[in-house]
Amino acid sequence: MRAAVLGSPVAHSLSPVLHRAAYRALGLADWRYDRFEVDEAGLPGFLAALDTGGGGWAGLSLTMPLKRAVIPLLDEVGPVALAVDAVNTVVFHPDGRRTGDNTDVPGLVAALRERGVRRVESAAVLGAGATASSALAALGQVCDGEVTAYVRGPERAAQMQALGDRLGVKVATAPWERAAEAFDRPLTVSTTPVGATDALAGALPERPGTLFDVLYHPWPTPLAAAWAERGGTVLGGLDLLVHQAVLQCEQFTGVRPGPLAAMRAAGEAALAGP
Repeated sequence: MRAAVLGSPVAHSLSPVLHRAAYRALGLADWRYDRFEVDEAGLPGFLAALDTGGGGWAGLSLTMPLKRAVIPLLDEVGPVALAVDAVNTVVFHPDGRRTGDNTDVPGLVAALRERGVRRVESAAVLGAGATASSALAALGQVCDGEVTAYVRGPERAAQMQALGDRLGVKVATAPWERAAEAFDRPLTVSTTPVGATDALAGALPERPGTLFDVLYHPWPTPLAAAWAERGGTVLGGLDLLVHQAVLQCEQFTGVRPGPLAAMRAAGEAALAGP
């Protein structure tokens, strides 16, 4: 059986490391997991080639920019993926159907629960991209009160408020210039690119709550390092990556539970380097 991660760029992806470790732990010696550089224009042709190439494909992991582009190419899309307009998991069924799911949302929730974060009275999200959408959906299962999104520009603010309406999450928005206010919440999820929060590392309160910074390289980020120094709880991108990959592995193989410990160890070793 085969699976793979698609995206552009995709050379940096840790997904092959994680999934191959899972197959070894499960004793699936005849399974393989590859990576392919595929952009939006090439996605329909790639999927068509799989259809004509015979069976043996269990599923695909998708990264940017394919999470939205794949939706019209699928036979069925799960409710979470529809809500956030992003599919990161495609499963091929014996009857020929292609179904799409989003494991980022439940993966984020599972990572928080692993660290003892089950309910908070309020939360904040830094950023307004695709990962911020998944974070907002996850916070709908964790946060009892309002989620404040700190964004750049009124258009992104409107997008986050509209998403909150669809998800049934109470969302307030604030300009990025006030992002340091996020750290007064019991839970802050940072979904911004490398370097975007570096200048905020010196603006932490005396006793910060929980930070979930979705970056994993380089790690720790200056914000995560400063947060940990103040005694706050810190989760990183590898936590999210491993938990969402475990859920993908379960869907591809049908084996539950997935080998979380083996996948985490493989990811940590890969990031540590030779």
